[in-house]
Amino acid sequence: MPDWADTIFADRLDDLHDQNRYRHFAEIERLDGKHPHARWHGPNGARDIIIWCSNDYLGMGQSQMVKEAMINGTNEGGGAGGTRNISGNSHAVMELERELADLHGKERALVFSSGYVANDASLSTLIKILDGVKVFSDEGNHASMISGIRNGVADKVIFRHNDMAHLASLLAAEPADRAKMIAFESVYSMDGDIAPMKEIVALAKRYDALTYCDEVHAVGLYGDQGGGVAQRDGVTDQIDIIQGTLGKAFGVMGGYIAASDQICDVVRSYGSGFIFTTALPPVIARGALASIRHLRQSQSERQVQRKQVARLKDKLTQAGFYVFPGQSHIVPVMIGDAALCRTICTDLLEQYGIYIQPINYPTVAKGMERLRITPGPFHDDQMIDALVEAMISVVINRKATDLLSIRHRAS
Repeated sequence: MPDWADTIFADRLDDLHDQNRYRHFAEIERLDGKHPHARWHGPNGARDIIIWCSNDYLGMGQSQMVKEAMINGTNEGGGAGGTRNISGNSHAVMELERELADLHGKERALVFSSGYVANDASLSTLIKILDGVKVFSDEGNHASMISGIRNGVADKVIFRHNDMAHLASLLAAEPADRAKMIAFESVYSMDGDIAPMKEIVALAKRYDALTYCDEVHAVGLYGDQGGGVAQRDGVTDQIDIIQGTLGKAFGVMGGYIAASDQICDVVRSYGSGFIFTTALPPVIARGALASIRHLRQSQSERQVQRKQVARLKDKLTQAGFYVFPGQSHIVPVMIGDAALCRTICTDLLEQYGIYIQPINYPTVAKGMERLRITPGPFHDDQMIDALVEAMISVVINRKATDLLSIRHRAS
């Protein structure tokens, strides 16, 4: 490597360390059938831990049924053999897409290698095809949506997070015949709040706007069949494009969109992020299909999760922690300092075997650093009590007792 390049790389990494923005990735071994228990391979050897920040929200990645479906899927091969254009559509992926389309009440679904790719490829493609469309994007949208909008070279405007009056004023300012798209999420993963879906679709109808909704933190968790917040709120038929993931509540990996046959065909035909990417292997598709079918008819996982989420929120609030208000399954606990956020997480892991990743800038704004906790149906009452007690002990030991004041609020 040239010295000049080595120096630049080193300086940029030093910047991250100096700003407490460097990301530390723990080496974690998931234990068969024991979610949320896992094994951390740390500097002093391996030790058992409990994971509190997984996006495998319902533990489906450890489900015996899902694992058996994936094992059986190996009969169709370990890999996809290449892109779908070259190797063909695997039967497993086609079955998965039909199931996803039915879940969301859409004509068709299209599967991608990840949720990020699904957003980036779909948004950028649709924006380019809809030449001149103006995109109205929620300021809380995920990086993948921002990337897709940017790569589509959109004429865009950002509306204040979940602020329907602001969105309405921006829409009203445009000519009636201007092509418009509203891009938003249903559940926002850092604050844990939920979009006002009925108000958004009403504005879209009033101003003749296309709607694109990211439901990655909602599919599997909301609605009577796990179809997301749109399904729960009865507006699925009024959302033009629903984007989701197979890698969170469904417990496997991959992303998708569900929409009209024509929209999916446009993305399939013009989206380079779809055309030139290796397809999901059958083993993954079979696992995802089994998970979706189970969660469409089973309510128990969602019911227990909601109960444990409410319990943890109550316990943390009673202890004095500031928990961001919200009706979702995500429990964000305000810390407000990057170094302290990292220290608390390190202490919890090393001293108590509790794994929570710190959420620092640029994922959230500076001064809004937090712990993001995601209790699931397999976190029992004893685990919740132990977590809260450990958090109290850590902040006391670190002389950060202001975090235990109920008056503490996000600034």
